[in-house]
Amino acid sequence: MAKQPQHQPPENPKTDPDPGSNTIKDPDDWTTGDETMTGAQASYLKTLSEEAGEAFDPGLSKADASKRIDELQAKTGRGRG
Repeated sequence: MAKQPQHQPPENPKTDPDPGSNTIKDPDDWTTGDETMTGAQASYLKTLSEEAGEAFDPGLSKADASKRIDELQAKTGRGRG
C-alpha cells in the first residue's frame, strides 16, 4: 500500500526569517504618506534635529519625516545598528 502524502499547512509569512520586500516600503509608496507626521516621528525628529544642529520642521508629512529621520540618523550615527 502506498504512503499518503502528508498535508502541508499554508506558509505563514510572519514566521518567514526573510520576509522580503513586503516589510520595507519606500515612504513615497506609503498610502498614508501625505498625512501629518505622527507624534512619535515628531518627537524623534526633534531630538535628531537638535543633535545634528539642524532646524526642525513640524509641518512634514509622514513620508517626508521618515526620509528626514533617515538623513539625520546617517548624519548623527543614531538609530543604525
